[in-house]
Amino acid sequence: MITETDRQHLTRCVELAEEALAAGDEPFGSVLVSGDGTVLLEDHNHVAGGDATRHPEFFLARWSAENLTPEARARATVYTSGEHCPMCAAAHGWVGLGRIVYASSSEQLVGWLSEMGVAPPPVRALPIQEIVPNAVVEGPVPEFAERIQALHRRLHEA
Repeated sequence: MITETDRQHLTRCVELAEEALAAGDEPFGSVLVSGDGTVLLEDHNHVAGGDATRHPEFFLARWSAENLTPEARARATVYTSGEHCPMCAAAHGWVGLGRIVYASSSEQLVGWLSEMGVAPPPVRALPIQEIVPNAVVEGPVPEFAERIQALHRRLHEA
């Protein structure tokens, strides 16, 4: 169940996605929150320089592995503006992060890109649970769809 706290963190993820777009990057943002509710780290996409692996979810997973105990990782929540890609889902699973809450799904993104005539990404979009079967996942959250779709429209119509 999505809580008001979840909505607040997802709102911050969308703000980070907006910051990424304003910086010339793809509009994705993520926030890592500890089990006690402390925001530990936030980031947005950094793929514009040519390294397509510089997704915020991947960065949060690597940071977690280096800075948190396995127990702390399991209690943490990763919030993100868009559902994890397979690379990021795998990183999440390998380091043992806890719950994932996303605002928009990969399925939504693929549909939006198709509507705009944009080629699909080079890696197949899959639900997180197909990569990490036991992941605790919540999303999409419908109230964010229009705002996130507009970000992708701005990216691809620029």
